[in-house]
Parts: sequence; structure tokens; C-alpha cells
Amino acid sequence: MNIVLIGYRCSGKTTVGKLLSASTGKVFLDTDALVEEMAGSSIEDLIATGGWETFRRFERQVVAIVSARDNQVIATGGGAVLDDGNLKNLTPNALVVWLDGKSEVLRKRMEKEQQGGKLRPALTGTGPLTEIREVLKVREPVYAQVSALRVDTTALFPEEVAAVIIEALGGEREESAHAR
Repeated sequence: MNIVLIGYRCSGKTTVGKLLSASTGKVFLDTDALVEEMAGSSIEDLIATGGWETFRRFERQVVAIVSARDNQVIATGGGAVLDDGNLKNLTPNALVVWLDGKSEVLRKRMEKEQQGGKLRPALTGTGPLTEIREVLKVREPVYAQVSALRVDTTALFPEEVAAVIIEALGGEREESAHAR
């Protein structure tokens, strides 16, 4: 079984995914990183040259590949759930976990990332907080529909979020993780 992490940008999917991988022994995969690898360019450059549809085409290919495997923690791009094909591929063999967070906290996390040099392409062309709220209006119903578990990451440390997910799995951990 896979653990699929969904949610908006900066909700903690990559950080929590790596922690879950270490705790469960499952392989960690970040679909955005795999898109960059497959495309041979950053997401920002891919979108600047080919637009969002080009990015989504690469994303569909990556999701189809990783979904065919088992025993993984998969951190998806925030909009991956908007594609029916992605949902058909990701959901059958997975615990789908929605990492949620308050818009204001997500904006602060994005600002911190930008200060560290990580830029994310705009989704709507509006200001950051307005963009988050507009995009979440569309995505939240889908996140809610496809997820088996929702974790509000607003006031939790990533380790706490991972612990909630592991508890939902019935405490599934890799044997060697107990000895650490």
C-alpha cells in the first residue's frame, strides 16, 4: 500500500513524506521533483516555456509510473488531484492523506521558501493570499472527496503530522525504526 499526500503548496507534503518514509521503510517520491527530472528543467522554466498544460502532461506521466508501484510515500503536486486520470491511478492502492492548513500560514511558509530561493509559479496572477484562497475554493472539495484522512498542519510540527498518519495506519512502522 502507498501513502499519497495531497494538499496545497507548503502544506508539508515533502517534509512529512520524508519523515513517513523514514518511519515506515516505504520509498519516498515527490512527483514535482520527478517531473523536473523527466522534463530536464525546473517547474518554473517548464511552465514559462510550455505553460501549465505542459507541466500537467509531465505530471500525468509521472503519476502513472509511480502509481504502478507499491510500498511508497508519494508527495503530489497540489493540483494533481484535479486530473481524473491521476486520481484513478493514485487512489486504488493508497491511503490518501490531505495535509491542510490555514491560508495565512501557507502564505507565510511560501514567503519563507521564497526568501530561501525557492520560487513557485503563480497560479492565478493575483496576490499570494488571494491566490491561495481562490485556488483552495476549487481544490478543497476534491481534497475532501478523495482523502481518507485530513490533517490540519497549521499548528503541528512535521513530526506530529507524521505521527498522526502512522497512527491512522495502525502504527505501521518498519521493524528497524523501532530500534532507533
